[in-house]
Amino acid sequence: MHGDGTKLGTTTNNPPPARLLDLTRLIRRAGRVLTGVDRVELAYLRAFLDQPEPLFALIRSRYGYILLNRDGMAKLAPWLAEPDTGNPPDQQNRRALRLARRVALGRVPPPLLARMLRRHLPQGTAYVNVGHSNLSHRVLRTAQGALKAQITVLIHDVIPLEHPEMQRAGTVPAFAAMIERVGQMADLIIYNSADTQARAARYVGTRANSIVAYLGTEVATPLPDTLPTGLPPARPYFVCIGTIEPRKNHAFLLDVWDDMGAHAPTLVIAGSRGWKNEDVFARLDRLPPDAPVQEVSGLSDGALAALVQRSAGVLFPTHAEGFGLPATEAAAAGVPLIVNELAVFREILGKIPIYASVSDRYLWKNKIKELAEAEPDTRRPQHHQLPTWDAHFKTVLRLT
Repeated sequence: MHGDGTKLGTTTNNPPPARLLDLTRLIRRAGRVLTGVDRVELAYLRAFLDQPEPLFALIRSRYGYILLNRDGMAKLAPWLAEPDTGNPPDQQNRRALRLARRVALGRVPPPLLARMLRRHLPQGTAYVNVGHSNLSHRVLRTAQGALKAQITVLIHDVIPLEHPEMQRAGTVPAFAAMIERVGQMADLIIYNSADTQARAARYVGTRANSIVAYLGTEVATPLPDTLPTGLPPARPYFVCIGTIEPRKNHAFLLDVWDDMGAHAPTLVIAGSRGWKNEDVFARLDRLPPDAPVQEVSGLSDGALAALVQRSAGVLFPTHAEGFGLPATEAAAAGVPLIVNELAVFREILGKIPIYASVSDRYLWKNKIKELAEAEPDTRRPQHHQLPTWDAHFKTVLRLT
C-alpha cells in the first residue's frame, strides 16, 4: 500500500544483489523487554532470513563494526527475541554481543568500515535500517561510497521534533540531526502510517522516494501462569501499556481514577519508569497497598497478553503516536480500547476504539465505568481487518 505523496521514480522491482540489515538497536536491547521499534527490527530480521537474496547484518559495537552473514544472523536471532527473565538483562546483552563477535564475518574499527564492506558485499547491496540507530554520517556515506548501496530507512515518528518538551534532556538535537541526514541521504523512506509521512515531510523534505507500509499485528500467546502474584486483579480492571513518560499521559489516568474514588475499577499500569515524569512517579509511590492503581514492569509478551486478554479494556490517553502497536495488538486480541483523538488511531483502527479526547475527563470516566460494568461477552469490539506483516513486506520487499 502506498500513502499520499509516494514517489517511486528511482526504485525498481528487481531484487537487490544482497541486503544489509542494521541490527545495532536490537543487539543493544538484547535481554530487555522489546519496545515497539525493537519488535519492528526483529520482524525485519525474520522476514529477510526467509528471503533468497544474500543477506548480511551490520552492528555498531563499542569497539567498532561487526558484519554477519546469513548463518551468523540465524544463530544470533534467538538471542534478540524474548528475554530470559532468569538472567540479568546486562548479562544477556553481553552474551549476545560476544556471540555476534564469535560468528562474525568481519570485525573492524570505524576507519576500516569501507574496506570490510567492499571485501564481503556486492555492489548495489541494499542497506536497510529500521531501528533509528546507527544512522550516522559515517555509515550512510560509507554504504553509498563503498557499495553504491540503496539506502532504505523506516521512520517511526518525528515526535521528538513535535514535542521536544517531553523528551530526555539532550536527545532532541541528535534526533533532529539524524532525521536531517536521512532526508539528505536515503533513497527510500518507509513510513508506518500516512500520518507519520505527513508529519515528517516538513523535517525530511522530498528528496527521497517514500512509501507507507503499515506495521504488522501480532498477538502473543497468553501465558497467565507467568503473571506475578496478585495479577490479574480479581475485580474488573483496565490496562495502560507503555513506558511511564510524559507522552503516554499517565497523569491523566491518575486524575480520572482520583475522580472515581474508592469504587473505581483497578488500573494496572504496565510499563517501566521513563523520564521527566517525577510528579507521576511520586503519585505512584504514595499509593497505599490496597489502592485501585497498580504498577508493574518487566512483563514478558505472554504475561502481558494474558493480562490484556482478561481486562475490561486497554487505555491509551497518549498525546502522540507514530503507529501505536500496543493498541493494534489489543484490538487484535478482541479487547475494548479507549483512545485519545489522534489521527493515526483513526487511520489504523477505524471504528474499533472508543474515541475520547483527553480534554474531556468526564467522558473517559463514564466510558470506563460502562466497560467495567458490562458483561464480559459484550465487551468485545466488532471484527476489523488489521494490518499484517505479510502485507507490509509485500510492499517493502519489491522495493528494497
